[in-house]
Amino acid sequence: MGKRLLLVLSLVAISFFASADTISINQFVIKDNPFGKDQMAIVATDTLGNTLDNVNGIFTFAVNGFEQQLSFNKGVAFYPPKIEKSIFLYIRHANDAGTHSMLYYVYKHDDKLNPFHISWGWLLAIPIGLILLGYLFKRFIIIAAIIFVIFLYFNHSNGLSMPTFFQSIFDGLKGMF
Repeated sequence: MGKRLLLVLSLVAISFFASADTISINQFVIKDNPFGKDQMAIVATDTLGNTLDNVNGIFTFAVNGFEQQLSFNKGVAFYPPKIEKSIFLYIRHANDAGTHSMLYYVYKHDDKLNPFHISWGWLLAIPIGLILLGYLFKRFIIIAAIIFVIFLYFNHSNGLSMPTFFQSIFDGLKGMF
């Protein structure tokens, strides 16, 4: 009886320590795809921005609200749709650790794509700053309203809809808590 108990306990201990470590993507960045013209690459990174070479397989990302199955190889996946003009890209990935999202503005000039990360804080600060300017200086209320309309038009014409705008802010606020 003692040998069987010892055998069962050792099997349980081995199975506990031998469990496979699941690979998850908690941070990522987008970069210009060097192998495809007008395409982006999503790179899985650690907190320091180094590429995670152990990320391989298929992961689900939502890009501007559309689900994409992206195949990662050595931490890099290529986003297949071509980018024809400058655009906002809102990328979300959900895993066991939570939902991770990033908002980028991809500026296209010549044959090159330059992605710029946009913090949710700026999305919140610009409209609040315009409202405060209009409130503090009554003469500038019309100028602040015009700048706000231009801000909304620029966002909308480059693919950043109002639901995506607010979702990016809410995801940033959730990340703080």
